[in-house]
Amino acid sequence: MRWVIRILILLFVIFAGPIYMLATGDFMGRHWSQAENGSAGIAPHPSEFSEAVVQVYAARTWGARGAVAVHTWISVKPTNASAYTVYQKIGWRLRYRNSAMSFREDVPDRYWYGNEPWLLADLRGEHVDAVIDKIHSAAMTYPHANEYRLWPGPNSNTFTAWILRRVPELRADLPPTAIGKDWLGSGKFWGPSPSSTGYQVSLLGVLGVTVGVEEGLELNIAGAHIGIDPLDLALRLPGIGILSADGYH
Repeated sequence: MRWVIRILILLFVIFAGPIYMLATGDFMGRHWSQAENGSAGIAPHPSEFSEAVVQVYAARTWGARGAVAVHTWISVKPTNASAYTVYQKIGWRLRYRNSAMSFREDVPDRYWYGNEPWLLADLRGEHVDAVIDKIHSAAMTYPHANEYRLWPGPNSNTFTAWILRRVPELRADLPPTAIGKDWLGSGKFWGPSPSSTGYQVSLLGVLGVTVGVEEGLELNIAGAHIGIDPLDLALRLPGIGILSADGYH
């Protein structure tokens, strides 16, 4: 009988967050073509800030998927540059091109189909130009440009995690809702955590465990990430994301 109770508790933890988000979030109230896609006013404007900038963002995806998943991307501006370059992977691009990759000048902190982004990492200063070079080199060698699977990966979050593991200066903590971040590639079952502050074991992104300074302890059960972050006094929950005293994101 105890194992039945334990299974029921696990199922509650896995599904309670997504159900809550669906019930309280505005995920289906607008068509994608009418959604807000302007700047969220987070990134410093190039005309007002000459130093180099690197920022990592996350925002809820469009539609019902937003109840369980986010899209992530990286924005960079070298010293004295007049615009930002955004590095991201977008699945629908495969319908028209032989690659899902998008590396181009763009709004760095754009609303993602109406959903406001938030910062996961923010680096500024003279040393950041070298970090930008590392990001570009890693992006150009990403091996899954012509593959895209919503789950378990490779998807947009798989790409961001690929960059983060090769640019440890970023130390970005991808939230539990960044589904695909644990997909390490076929035949790879362990490696650095996405933040590069720990390690993880992952079975094709479907089952695994991550331990890191930034992530804390996180379990991946079929894409549902459950964990605890002692340093930030936060829980890591499916659908909800990172839950702390300041709220969730």
